[in-house]
Amino acid sequence: MGSDWVLIYETTNPIEAEIILSMLNENGVHAIEMNKRDSSYQTFGNIQLYCPQNEALTAVHLIKENNNAYDK
Repeated sequence: MGSDWVLIYETTNPIEAEIILSMLNENGVHAIEMNKRDSSYQTFGNIQLYCPQNEALTAVHLIKENNNAYDK
C-alpha cells in the first residue's frame, strides 16, 4: 500500500467491514481492509478500510448512501 492510500472507514464489526468493502469493490472502488484487531482478544482494535486518494470522495459518498439505506 503506497502513501497515496487514505483511511475511508473504521469499525469494530467485521461483518460490517466486509459488507462495505464488497459494496465498494462492486462499485469500482479499489478498497482494501486492514485488520488491526488483537489476534488474542478480538474485542480490542478496529478494522480499517483504505482506498487510493483519488477514489476517496466516491468511496465516502457510497458509504454514506449505504448507511442511509439501512437507516430507513
